[in-house]
Amino acid sequence: MPDHPGAVEPGTGLVRGGDLPHAELAHPDPTRQDPSRDQAWQAEEQAPDRRFLFFSILVLVSGLVAAGLVSWWLPARDTPNVVVVGLLLALGFLVAEQLAINIDVRTGVSWSISFCEIPLVIGLFVAPFEVVLAAHLLAGVGTLLVRKVQDRILYNAGAMIFEITSAFAVATWVKDVLGDLGPAWAGVLAGALVAPLSSTLLALVCVRVLGRTMRLNAAVRLVLRTLVLGLVNASMGVVGYQVVSHAEAGWPLLVLALAGLSALYIAYSGLLREQRDLEALAEVSLIVARSGHQAAAKPSLGRTEPSDLTEIADSDEWQTIADRIKDQLGAGRVVLRLRFEPQLPLHTVVSGDELPPESHDVEATGSRADALLRLPGSHVRHFRRGDATPEIRHALLRRAADEALVVPLRSASHLLGVVEAHDKLSRWRGFGQADVRLIGTMASHLATAMDNRRLLATLRHDAYHDPLTNLLNRPGFRRAAGDPLRRHHDSVVLRVDLDVLSTVSDALGYAWSDRMVVAAGRRLRDALGPEVALARLEGGQFAALLLDTTPEQAHGIAERLRAELAAPYPVDRLTVEANSVVGYSGPRCGEHEGAPLETDVDALLQRADVALRAARSSGDTVKAYLPTMGQIFLRRFQLVTQFRQALETGQVKVHYQPKVALPSRQVLGVEALVRWRHPEFGRLDPDEFVPAVEAAGLVDALTTFVMDQALIRVRKWMDRGLRIAAAVNLSVRSLDDPSFPDRVAEALDRHGVPPELLTLELTESGVMADPQRALPVLRRLHTLGVVLAVDDFGTGYSSLAYLRQLPVDEVKIDKSFVLGMGTDLGDLAVVRSIVELGHSLGLTVVAEGVEDDAARDQLAGMGCDVAQGYLISRPLSESRLEAWLQARTMQARGMRDETVLTLLS
Repeated sequence: MPDHPGAVEPGTGLVRGGDLPHAELAHPDPTRQDPSRDQAWQAEEQAPDRRFLFFSILVLVSGLVAAGLVSWWLPARDTPNVVVVGLLLALGFLVAEQLAINIDVRTGVSWSISFCEIPLVIGLFVAPFEVVLAAHLLAGVGTLLVRKVQDRILYNAGAMIFEITSAFAVATWVKDVLGDLGPAWAGVLAGALVAPLSSTLLALVCVRVLGRTMRLNAAVRLVLRTLVLGLVNASMGVVGYQVVSHAEAGWPLLVLALAGLSALYIAYSGLLREQRDLEALAEVSLIVARSGHQAAAKPSLGRTEPSDLTEIADSDEWQTIADRIKDQLGAGRVVLRLRFEPQLPLHTVVSGDELPPESHDVEATGSRADALLRLPGSHVRHFRRGDATPEIRHALLRRAADEALVVPLRSASHLLGVVEAHDKLSRWRGFGQADVRLIGTMASHLATAMDNRRLLATLRHDAYHDPLTNLLNRPGFRRAAGDPLRRHHDSVVLRVDLDVLSTVSDALGYAWSDRMVVAAGRRLRDALGPEVALARLEGGQFAALLLDTTPEQAHGIAERLRAELAAPYPVDRLTVEANSVVGYSGPRCGEHEGAPLETDVDALLQRADVALRAARSSGDTVKAYLPTMGQIFLRRFQLVTQFRQALETGQVKVHYQPKVALPSRQVLGVEALVRWRHPEFGRLDPDEFVPAVEAAGLVDALTTFVMDQALIRVRKWMDRGLRIAAAVNLSVRSLDDPSFPDRVAEALDRHGVPPELLTLELTESGVMADPQRALPVLRRLHTLGVVLAVDDFGTGYSSLAYLRQLPVDEVKIDKSFVLGMGTDLGDLAVVRSIVELGHSLGLTVVAEGVEDDAARDQLAGMGCDVAQGYLISRPLSESRLEAWLQARTMQARGMRDETVLTLLS
């Protein structure tokens, strides 16, 4: 027959006799309530408890009245050995109660098949009403007391009285109605069916009294299932009694049948337990794995504090695991003590009976470790208070437990946590070997799942964090800033670039520059706070996301960050001051009203980088992104990507500016200057595209192109008997290439031009930046016979010692001094000094920027050797240069019988 509502085991979630939900009849677990809501919970539960108490008293009183009336109505029955029969019936009821079989119907719902109808049938056959009633009450109430369900004793006692009373009343009535027309056992069968039906109907009334609702179709299904199960049990009881009473040697047959049924029951129970154990293991592993995925998938802000780990520990996932272990073991309480990080204390999760406060926060290691937790290994320990050592007994008393299963969760030598199960419920005996095996296997799965969770979290943390600073890296910043940017359009992405790192690493090594990066990251975190997404992108570059921040506020924050980063850094007994540059951009930053918002993290980082580079190039320290900046850098990018095609299609050409000797005005040579007419942008200034080409690593192609065109031009002049040299500008990168002199020699041989007709010009700053590195290439070029010239002399910081050592043949005075020579006595003095210095070193002195006759005459008076500038000619294309030579020069025979061109006045 189905168990009564009060007999439902707390926390099992099983349905006795059908789909009647356990939560509708049992108290909520007090250990799972929010302390801040205790008063509300008590007020909410007080009324149902009072109603149930009145209902229980009503049921008990009604049952006693009904029992009295039935006892008065039933005829007296003379039963020999009535005491022995009563005790045997009580034992039968008790055994039937303990041999209940649980059959899973679906997740969270099962049927509990009880065999109480069998001893009831026997009682209806052989014992008086009062004896059967006493036996049933003795077994049922005793079971409830052992199971600690004292708050339902009144109701269940009344229900038991109604079961026996209705069974005897119906059995006697059916027997009287049928008389000799039907079998003698018909009344007994009918009475055995009425008993579970009456308790089920009473339970439905109890559900209604408690204020719960149950659909009609569910109630009908419950009643039908109760009748089916009652019919099966009652039929078994009737058959057994008839066999024993009327069949020859019936006892052996009944014993054999019971033995077979017992074997089937034991086998089924074992398979059912294994199935539930496997389901519990799979569910626990799945919950831990899902928790690990959620923990790893949670966006981080680049914080180093373990605050997010405690949030994970407080999640409902671990409470669900504790509840599942408790239900599977049938324990009064299960305690999970989990350690999510080695430096964190154990986090305690309790399911079932409330854990005493003094046992809530305990230590597992050290001198103050709890006795139940201070054990090596990973196997299960079974402690009982009766046979335990004093220390273990004291630990059990602190937990208010009589026995406990304790198993540590270990990964290699690391303690991940401890699982404790206290006090077995729903059985007279304590925890058995099956429970030990179950909790051991479950703990092993739980430890493996937790270890995998930690490994997954570690791998994801490493994938999204910078290993040096533990801040976010670029993928981590993209992940952390993506969703906030889509929700907060008034936000700003900052890019911070820290200087002097290369200088520190070159002087002291990368370890010291890394320490500066770590210190800078710590300063930025302290200045921005823990809630701001902060990342180290690479080198000394950082990025931050400022939510709900206007551009004006972002500018102020950027200035504050620069001030924080500007504080001196202690580096190897020195103090280093680092400058920084900040660029920032946002979804609305710099765009016109009505333009679509840009919320892509990479695009905003790129805009902030554009603003940072614009600030660096303009000498600013903080700069906001403007759309025009992006257009400038996009144009530079287009120029770089289209440069090789421009060389091949003839868009890039070489112009030439003549140079004449002073004071003879003989045309000595030309300087080859590159020009680019772009099909989209028109004529481009060399100062715009040459630095971009050089930065992109295409300067070798440019130098080779200009040098080939110049040598072709010189070769044509030589074929006409003219000895006019060509000067080609070199990049510093060419001096870093050891094979460059070989390429120059190959070009001279290919075009048949003597090396003295080729001049290679190098800027003063480029040569002096690293003269030791440039010297080997310069010496090889000098040995080859090529003329070497130092361009823009006077604008750099040349060392005269290095200048004397360099194998150069010419110095070119920068045009800024020549242009101001007529009005500025300082410029005049500089030009005079350079001319005298060059002559003292045996060098030819060339003055560029000569634009008037006065400057030319002054230079000639100083003894300057060569003049170049607009006074003589602008840079000209090949065709216009040939026309200029014909119109502005006259030919004469030179001392070596060569043709000499002299500039006309």
